[in-house]
Amino acid sequence: MTMQDDIKIASADTETAAPAGARPVNERSAVQRILTLTVGPIIAAFLLSAIILTMVGVNPLTYYGYILERSLFSGLGLQQTATRMAPLLFLCASLIVAFRAGIWNLGTDGQFLLGAVASAATAPLLVGVLPGWAVLLVGFLLAGIVGALWSIVPALLKAYQGVNEIITTLMMSFLGVLLASTLVKLVFRDPATTVPQTRTLPVDDRLPRLFDTSISSGLIWGLIAVLAVHLMMTRTAFGLRLRMVGANPVAATHAGLSVPLLTMATFALSAGLAGLAGASEILGVAGNVPANWNPAYGLMVIPLVFLARFNGIGAIVLVFFYSALMIGSESAARRLGVPQNFTLVLVASLLICLGLGEYIDQHKRKKER
Repeated sequence: MTMQDDIKIASADTETAAPAGARPVNERSAVQRILTLTVGPIIAAFLLSAIILTMVGVNPLTYYGYILERSLFSGLGLQQTATRMAPLLFLCASLIVAFRAGIWNLGTDGQFLLGAVASAATAPLLVGVLPGWAVLLVGFLLAGIVGALWSIVPALLKAYQGVNEIITTLMMSFLGVLLASTLVKLVFRDPATTVPQTRTLPVDDRLPRLFDTSISSGLIWGLIAVLAVHLMMTRTAFGLRLRMVGANPVAATHAGLSVPLLTMATFALSAGLAGLAGASEILGVAGNVPANWNPAYGLMVIPLVFLARFNGIGAIVLVFFYSALMIGSESAARRLGVPQNFTLVLVASLLICLGLGEYIDQHKRKKER
């Protein structure tokens, strides 16, 4: 399946018309594709993880039951789930922009961490100098700019030399993670602490909470980011240009579009949103960046974006589902003695099942032709 096919699945506006002579997609085949590409991989991943849990002597029903109890049926757990969603939503917005434009930005972890360090190093110094809202605004803006700047090298190589961005963004991500840790240890280290970390933003100066709960208002900004990106890519001329470049660069050039400039714009938007994800985590929850910190949210979000078929609404639902899984698995791990990173096993299972679903769908489509 090509990126163009994924765009057609995800965008309602591109499904309203079919090329002349093409077979119309009926309701039954649409449901089958949803089962094959989204619902099926999720169920299969949970079954595969259940088999692994059984093999190590853990009752999978008990494990999954603890996850539901902790993340959804507990007031505090539900608030933690909602708060965890904020950076993941920004990262979903970042990847939706890139993937729909045909760009494989796999460097979001480096962009995320550098944006986090930029906001963590700046915001505490501005407290008392600027109003609270201005401190947060500067922190977010700087994080977005730093994230976008970190994508310049892959963007230039892709736009003007045609270098594969999968390789360059992964390399820049690796360098970004190391650079972020180095900056924390040497340049932005808090001299008042013995453990290497940046200065801590006071709790009262962080993003406000929602409705007298512990939910960070970063959740609202993350939702806005995903919905804004979804509307931009599906309902604006600029989004259409980006999708045209991703679907067929040669045709886009013949249509008079500047493919290199649009490629650069895609990188800047995607990486900037990844930087904002880092700022939302620091300015909303953590308050500082410790050395060697890397939650690896960027790579974890990729399967969610693909499962959502690059659709913003679907991505929001899946981010909630995954956030609940992350919060609940921490409690289940403590109660049952399962390693906390077993969630990564579930994510790996999901990637495998997602790939199988793509293969099955492609095989069926070939038969239909």
